[in-house]
Amino acid sequence: MKDINTFISECLQQRIKNHSLRTLKPENSMVDFCSNDYLGFSQSKELKALFENELKNYPDYRLGSGGSRLLAGNHSFTESLEHKIAIFHDAENALIYNSGFDANVGLFASLPQRGDTIISDEYIHASIIDGIRLSHASRFVFRHNDFTSLEQKLKLAKGKIFIVVESVYSMDGDEAPLKEIVKLAKQYHAALIVDEAHAIGIFGDSGRGLVNELGLCNDVFARIITFGKALGTHGSAILGSSQLRSYLINFSRAFIYTTAAPFLNHLSIQCAYVYLKSRDHQSDIQQRIKLFKQSIKSGAKLLDSRSAIQIIVVPGNDKAREAARLIQQEGFDVRAILSPSVATGSERLRICLHNHNSMTEIKNLCELLNRIL
Repeated sequence: MKDINTFISECLQQRIKNHSLRTLKPENSMVDFCSNDYLGFSQSKELKALFENELKNYPDYRLGSGGSRLLAGNHSFTESLEHKIAIFHDAENALIYNSGFDANVGLFASLPQRGDTIISDEYIHASIIDGIRLSHASRFVFRHNDFTSLEQKLKLAKGKIFIVVESVYSMDGDEAPLKEIVKLAKQYHAALIVDEAHAIGIFGDSGRGLVNELGLCNDVFARIITFGKALGTHGSAILGSSQLRSYLINFSRAFIYTTAAPFLNHLSIQCAYVYLKSRDHQSDIQQRIKLFKQSIKSGAKLLDSRSAIQIIVVPGNDKAREAARLIQQEGFDVRAILSPSVATGSERLRICLHNHNSMTEIKNLCELLNRIL
């Protein structure tokens, strides 16, 4: 039997051999076209000033929360913030988690039971998959955005049925056909759960999300929203009924057995929402998306996307990796997404657009892409 160090070494060597070894890299001076900071909130001087001014109202704040929210870590400020978040997103209630990963694991590991069925899109977030694995429910996977495939799985489902999709998919930038999925969910008495991580801040009135934009808030059982992308802060929340909130407080281990986030984190979230509502950030990002799509030559394999995530398919790990290297060499931080993270033959450049990208930077990136692709 191999010892643990041999096992670890062999796993890492295999990654090196496949040119797929992940490493951590510090910040760089390149122009950001890879982060999820779509609205530029994490580096906004205006938001920082708003936070610092608001902090003056809480001179006795604590650096830490003091424990889990069921012990010493719950504060009236947090519950007030959850109430404000729920109102903003047209939800009955909200429950804050420390990260999107925690929220997805906490929801799916606790809600579906043995004998139930979870039906998820094949491109769903890894954190949702991990949560589903911790449940005792049966799991079916349907082909990406394929109604026929979804309905085939619905016909096989037993017990309570949960359909799980993302409103905007992180590796393609495309949208789930939510109106059609809602119809199927109603037909088969399924609870629809939508992860809105990449839609918040971009779609809907003042960035309320795609579910809100489509008028489907009352048709979706639960929404997962995150604050670490377009809102530029950290954490997440599950939106749903007050009954669901109470259930999660009682049964979601990822909520029960973790130290609550500190006050400073929750204050930053509240300030981010204030800043989100203060002006039309959505028009700014949509102008940049439009410019990018218009500036890419027609021969490029640009996937259709209204989101800040723009994908150019460059088949083959070596080709995609070399394209990213050439782009980074010119000072633009664009990353390649390689198989097996995506299907073989669909390797790609994942280009994220932001409000902190100038129009000139976007034009220069597009000119470079048009030359090398």
